[in-house]
Amino acid sequence: MAVDWQVILQEEYRIVLAALILIGGGIAGYLLGRLNKRVLRAAGVPEVVEGTPFERTARSLGTTTVALIARITSWFIYGVTILLALNTAELPLSTQLFWQITLFVPHLFVAALVFILGFVIADKAELLVSERLRSVKLPEISVIPRLVKYSIVYVASLIALSQVGVATLTLIVLFAAYVLAVIAFGVVAFWDLLRSGAAGIYLLLNQPYGIGDEIRVADNRGIVQEVDMFVTRIENDDEEFIVPNHVVMRNGAVRFRN
Repeated sequence: MAVDWQVILQEEYRIVLAALILIGGGIAGYLLGRLNKRVLRAAGVPEVVEGTPFERTARSLGTTTVALIARITSWFIYGVTILLALNTAELPLSTQLFWQITLFVPHLFVAALVFILGFVIADKAELLVSERLRSVKLPEISVIPRLVKYSIVYVASLIALSQVGVATLTLIVLFAAYVLAVIAFGVVAFWDLLRSGAAGIYLLLNQPYGIGDEIRVADNRGIVQEVDMFVTRIENDDEEFIVPNHVVMRNGAVRFRN
């Protein structure tokens, strides 16, 4: 039986070429990952994500947000390289399946990147909103930063799911349901906050009492220290009372004359 050396040489050529692609892709993925990490550090990303829950979680796993994004870049290159090597070596992989996987990998890469960035942005937004609302001394306010965070995470999740082929109509229905749930929750959770805001506007415009006045609201008596849109802060020698303005409107305030 004659040996077809041409076929053998072609097979060896394909195997060698596939090996070279694997080596070259591995080096390229590693170098691009390192380059991406340097670019992110130069752009100040580590300072931006510092202190966020996502960064703390990443550090607890022995990595950082920047390193994780850089690794995803490297993994993307590795995945494309493996697919090209398999196609070059002509291993048992149908052309249709090859192109399906090849087209799917970039979407998977974008989905993972969007998901991570969504968590980072959500954590940072939660911190910023918390800082902005720190002066508002109402228990309902603590819900707003978390609502902002989970809204961003939810939107990022929908975008990520759209990248991996989830039906657009399904995503729209899920987003509409989320918006309705947020509105319903907001009306229930912030009803007292809305009432306090409306009462605060009335008190600020009419000024029935001011800073330094001695007043009594329900069983709370003291000197007015601060009046803002949501609360009136009064204190005496022993205690400090933070009274929501809607409580002032409901119970009335007694002002003592000196």
